[in-house]
Amino acid sequence: MTRINSSMTSGVFALAVFALSASAPMQVHAQSAVDPAATQILKRMTDYLDSLKQFSVHTQNTLEDMLESGQRIDTDVSANVIVSRPNKLRAERQGELLDQAFYYDGKTLTLYNPSDRVYGTEPAPATIEEMLHYASDSLGLIIPAADLVYRNAYPPLMQGVTSAVVVGKAVINGVTCDHLAFSRPDVDFQVWVADGEQPLPCKYVVTDRSTPALISISTVMSDWNVAPAAADASFTFVPPEGAMAISFMPLDTSSGTTVNESGASQ
Repeated sequence: MTRINSSMTSGVFALAVFALSASAPMQVHAQSAVDPAATQILKRMTDYLDSLKQFSVHTQNTLEDMLESGQRIDTDVSANVIVSRPNKLRAERQGELLDQAFYYDGKTLTLYNPSDRVYGTEPAPATIEEMLHYASDSLGLIIPAADLVYRNAYPPLMQGVTSAVVVGKAVINGVTCDHLAFSRPDVDFQVWVADGEQPLPCKYVVTDRSTPALISISTVMSDWNVAPAAADASFTFVPPEGAMAISFMPLDTSSGTTVNESGASQ
């Protein structure tokens, strides 16, 4: 039977664009290893996201990868995401990898590839947070920006943090933001938080410190809507005429290997 492989399922929620700065060195305003000013801004952002019953956002994504030759390759993907808590999510993305839609209605999750006219559906847990864990652990879906979708995201974001600093002010898509940087033993992450009454994330970058290449997955977010009109039916996948149901490729954990973005074992 035809199966959806890793290259079709990876990175459904990748929300990232990474911009490397070649400007003059900047001063980092931190009074200690973990600056309370940085953690307070992050907490304000997560509390605000927590308060939202529904939201939608457009994202432009860059996923970094490294060829065996040592050359870095970036893959760009754009996505439109809408969330209705506690148990509904839809994401539609387009890019170099694929054209794909993701539906979660509180009971099932479905991936649909319009260009191939194929879809895969799996029973899913009853909340967004549980579904995201299931999608990652059981189906091997790479969901790099799920941190910002979780309820009560502050504790897991801060777990193991050894450094937190306010880098300074920055402008992302015309929005003035506080640029924050955090470090853990295995990963660094940066987040740009909008000034004002709606402290929404405007950019999010996660860098893997466990490899010499320091591969990053980045997120630039725009067109936030904190009260979108979204009927429950819009989160339920209805197969178009002629679309074929196929199976997800099972996640093989017996050998201890994982699957990367290109579908190759590592």
